[in-house]
Amino acid sequence: MMDYNAILCHITDAEREAAKLMLEAHSVMAEQKSSRRDVVTEYDRRVQEYLMQRLREAVPKARFFCEEQEKKDDIGAEQLFIIDPIDGTMNFVRGFHHSCISIGYAEQGVLKAAAVYNPYVDELFTATLGGGAFLNGKPIHADDAPLSETVVCFGTTPYDISLAPRCFTLAQKVFGASLDVRREGSAALDLCSVAAGRAGLYFELAISLWDYAAGLLIAREAGCVCCTMEGREMKLSAGKSSVAAGGKTAVEEFLRLAQE
Repeated sequence: MMDYNAILCHITDAEREAAKLMLEAHSVMAEQKSSRRDVVTEYDRRVQEYLMQRLREAVPKARFFCEEQEKKDDIGAEQLFIIDPIDGTMNFVRGFHHSCISIGYAEQGVLKAAAVYNPYVDELFTATLGGGAFLNGKPIHADDAPLSETVVCFGTTPYDISLAPRCFTLAQKVFGASLDVRREGSAALDLCSVAAGRAGLYFELAISLWDYAAGLLIAREAGCVCCTMEGREMKLSAGKSSVAAGGKTAVEEFLRLAQE
C-alpha cells in the first residue's frame, strides 16, 4: 500500500523548490496559446519540467497529466500526477502575486494526495484522502454559512467567451444574495479559499483537470460540497468541467439561483 503522506512530502518539497523560479522571475514574456487570454510563459515550462523530474525520481512508475504537456497520460493510470505549474498565469504575467503551483496525485482516477502552494504569501494547502485538509500544517474547515453571510469567488472562464453572458448573470445573482463577490484569477486558490472558510462558495462554468484536481481534494477534505453546475458529483475528467464548491448551504442556495 502506498504511503500517501510520503508522496505528499515529495510533492510539497518539489513545489517549494520550483516556486523559487516564480519568485525570481523578471521580464516575464507571455506567448498566446488558444487566444490572447490563454497564455504561457517560459516559467510555466521550466516549473513543469522541474516538477516532473523531481516527482519521476520519487515515484518512478508515475504518469503525468500536465497543462503544458503536449501528450498527456491516461487519467486512469495506476499512479498519476496532475500538475498545473503556474495556476493564475495571467496574474503571474501582470505581477498580481496571486498564483500557485497545483499538484494532485491520483490512482486509477481517485485522488489520494494534493498540495497547492502560493509562494507569494508562503501558504501551502495540503490534503490526503481521508486525512483532512491543512494550511501550513494547521487543519482547515469549510464555512457552512448561507450566501447572505459569506463572500463568493468565481471564475470568468476567459478561454471561452461564449460563456461570459451566463457567467456574469450568475455573478450578479450571487452578488445580490451574498456579502460580496471576488474574481481572483486562480481556480486552485479559489478552491482553497472555500476549503479554508474564507469564501463560502466558488463557481466556474468550465475549468480543466489541472485547474481543479488538487483543490478538489483539499476542498472535499475540508468538508466542502463539490459538484458540477448540474448538481452532479465532480469526477476527474480529461475534458472541461463546471464547478460549484463550498459549504453545503451556500452550494444548495447557489444551485437554486442558477436554475431560476
